[in-house]
Amino acid sequence: MKAFTVVTGLAAPMDRANVDTDLIIPKQFLKSIKRSGFGKNLFDELRYLDEGKPDEDCSHRPVNAEFPLNLPRYQGASVLLARENFGCGSSREHAPWALEDYGFRCIIAPSFADIFYNNCFKNGVLPVRLDEDIVARLFDEMYAQEGYELTIDLEQQQVVTPGGERFGFEVDEFRRHCLLNGLDDIGLTLESADAIRAYEERTRKSSPWLFDVIK
Repeated sequence: MKAFTVVTGLAAPMDRANVDTDLIIPKQFLKSIKRSGFGKNLFDELRYLDEGKPDEDCSHRPVNAEFPLNLPRYQGASVLLARENFGCGSSREHAPWALEDYGFRCIIAPSFADIFYNNCFKNGVLPVRLDEDIVARLFDEMYAQEGYELTIDLEQQQVVTPGGERFGFEVDEFRRHCLLNGLDDIGLTLESADAIRAYEERTRKSSPWLFDVIK
């Protein structure tokens, strides 16, 4: 998993409330357990004018010219501004997979659905909760200024605007540690690899019949 320390990136809008995970990555694309390859179908229903099929090459599909992610000014965005209750709906982990695969490292919103919020941390995406009034100001500034970039400093737990304003946000210390060090659940387990191997060796000696059954 990619570590997250300080990210400065172009901001793009998802200017609607209650965006659910089926809108983030529709159910017909949930045909793989790999974390990659979902970015092309992120917000598929909104980005394209036809109904996409799994494993389809999206380069020839008709696009919705009014959808922000299809506009030249938002190409290469890595910060997504969203409204309240982002990521509601089903618990599919493919939602943060699709966001990360597209290139988003941070989602800023007034509130998130709990399961989606937790899944983001496990997949290298930082969900930042800011007051609704602050998020509204960021939207206004972004719309008014093409090329609007935000800096998200996880170490200092601050969002910094181009004008130098700083907005603090709260993150659980354990989740912060994992993101700063690029540790997902597997990475956390591997940190204890030596202790796991030592336990297995002790068990092999004290209870060898267990390993005979495994054979």
